[in-house]
Amino acid sequence: MAGKRSAGLLVYRRHAGTEVLLGHMGGPFWARRDAGAWSIPKGEYDDVEEPRAAAFREFREELGIDPPDGELIALGDVRQSGGKVVTAWAVEGDVDPDAVQPGTFEMEWPRGSGSMREFPEVDRVAWFGLDEATDKILAGQRELLQRLRDQFEA
Repeated sequence: MAGKRSAGLLVYRRHAGTEVLLGHMGGPFWARRDAGAWSIPKGEYDDVEEPRAAAFREFREELGIDPPDGELIALGDVRQSGGKVVTAWAVEGDVDPDAVQPGTFEMEWPRGSGSMREFPEVDRVAWFGLDEATDKILAGQRELLQRLRDQFEA
């Protein structure tokens, strides 16, 4: 497989308008950032795993809860600035951000210290209207929000 690939789920709900569930990326690099520091729950997969199965697995790993049961809307692929290709689906559901029990990852921090620390995959989860979500989400994932918007306008 050429390059890294990730798969993820964009959960949405429709109230007064459409809202999407985003996670603020955990760890020290993102701690003081807000705009462009949120993401759909997603993660890498290998040649053996089917992308859709990876999207569901990663949702469970990152948020510690099951993804909503619903019809999937294929949102296709987007390429993030680092070159990673993200394949995503949208699914309707009403996830309670307080129910999220984020998974963790380990990294050396501070860099070069030789000390390994554990950080949450996401340090908070929230619902955003599509316009606000466009400001919050990683630039490379903004197209996913537009594709969801296009689905509702079609």
